[in-house]
Amino acid sequence: MRGIFPLCCSIALLSRSSGDRRSALRCRRSRCGPLRGGQSVRRRGTMMDDERSRALQEALFCESVLAKSGENVLSETLRGAPVTAWSHYPAGDIFDPDTGAQWYYHCHVPPADETEHGHFHCFVRPDGPKGPVHHLIAVGVDPFGRLHRLFTVNQWVVGDTWLDAEATIALLPRFDVHFSKPSYLVNRWLTAVVRHFQPEIETLIRERDAVLAGHIAPQGVTVREDRQLEVTSSLPASLG
Repeated sequence: MRGIFPLCCSIALLSRSSGDRRSALRCRRSRCGPLRGGQSVRRRGTMMDDERSRALQEALFCESVLAKSGENVLSETLRGAPVTAWSHYPAGDIFDPDTGAQWYYHCHVPPADETEHGHFHCFVRPDGPKGPVHHLIAVGVDPFGRLHRLFTVNQWVVGDTWLDAEATIALLPRFDVHFSKPSYLVNRWLTAVVRHFQPEIETLIRERDAVLAGHIAPQGVTVREDRQLEVTSSLPASLG
């Protein structure tokens, strides 16, 4: 699985020769081997904090590059297309065949609140494009493409193949999009947001299951098909 690191580092690695890349990867593995059971909790926490920090840096870097040309995550996703409620942007969704990560953007009428323009639905297809799809999290943004909230939804909303919380959480590292369409910067921004907020997303996914477990649906309707329950957990979010 490809790790996350600042986009400027990604570009630098791509410019090296294949021999240099192999040497760099060998050096990185020798310095940062897998954590073992006897290593301290502090070191584990430090590595997680470091990864979150790198993800935040990458998300902010993507925003700053887009801003130089007067763009933002939302405008770069829509590319001037007329916005129609419920339509997917870009058409056909984005899917990275190497990781199984998939996403699309859309908006609702009426909107969720006075701030949100729409949201990115993030999925993983662990068995490839024809395999089952699993919803991870939705990432809401305002009309200027700024992060607004993170939330989970009931199964009927996206029609995915259901996984319980822990199995869903195990797929979060698979959401890693290296794809040029509609924009490499948008793909890396969305990947970085999911990585930076992974602990909070894990909590939201567990809360999703707790809400569903406690929900009483109308007679003859299953809980995961109850149209009265759409958003199952939500958290305001910002990159600062």
